[in-house]
Amino acid sequence: MDAVSGLLEEKPARDLTMDAVARRAGVGKPTLYKWWPSKAALIMAMFHERFNAIPEVPGATTAEEALRTRVKHLAIQCNGLFGKVVADLIAEGQGNPSILEELYESHIRPRRASAVAAIERGITSGEFVAETDAELLLDAIVAPLYLRLLLRHPAVTERYGNQLIDTALLGVRNPKWKGGRRRRDVV
Repeated sequence: MDAVSGLLEEKPARDLTMDAVARRAGVGKPTLYKWWPSKAALIMAMFHERFNAIPEVPGATTAEEALRTRVKHLAIQCNGLFGKVVADLIAEGQGNPSILEELYESHIRPRRASAVAAIERGITSGEFVAETDAELLLDAIVAPLYLRLLLRHPAVTERYGNQLIDTALLGVRNPKWKGGRRRRDVV
């Protein structure tokens, strides 16, 4: 996995070859194919090994704070190897939809479910108005981050993530909600 990670830091996934990975890892190409049937499978294996942990959010936070924690973590990751590999996998997935399916099912879906659950807790607690569509709210926050990641300009920053959250929550904050605290600090 170190060989794959190192090569992906140097070049896009489309230019990665099993030969180059085998040379860097000091193994024969048949050894790679014994464990991974394709370059895409090898890249996904490295991705899962290195980036599969879901960021922990303290249980006592508000839904807004949980969203800010997740977006901060995503912004940090977008500016490193994670962001490069995600963008490469999405690009590779345009010609091989199974890559997108695996990326979504094994990486995006569990994180999305966790964030949606936090928003739904916010609806239940009264932090957000009852009519809030948790999936749509999450899309409004995360989709622009992925757009910037894919276009690689402008940069994905924590400040931008906080601005997205501020804007998206304008229509769903419950003005009568008194629990917790609202954090408006923009880094």
